[in-house]
Amino acid sequence: MATGVRHARERTLLFLTTPALWPSWPFLPVVRRTRGTEELGVVFDSRAAGLTGFSATVFHANLYLLPPTLDRFLELPRDTYDSAEEVIASGWAVD
Repeated sequence: MATGVRHARERTLLFLTTPALWPSWPFLPVVRRTRGTEELGVVFDSRAAGLTGFSATVFHANLYLLPPTLDRFLELPRDTYDSAEEVIASGWAVD
């Protein structure tokens, strides 16, 4: 694995597992770039809302266009993974 790719992967893993580093806490913007396209998403520190089970979930949304309520946010399309490593393996990276 190239040094730059490894560094990006390690950075994403650090951020996904350390919400205290998130500049837009309780949200962390992520992006998945494939074949010239770009998907935007956010990871949500659901513990801030007293919820569990979303630590490795990417909600398909633009950080700046999030729904105004938690209920509407939780209705967004999402990809749920078992771990931060699976989020990264699926191509998501910290934006």
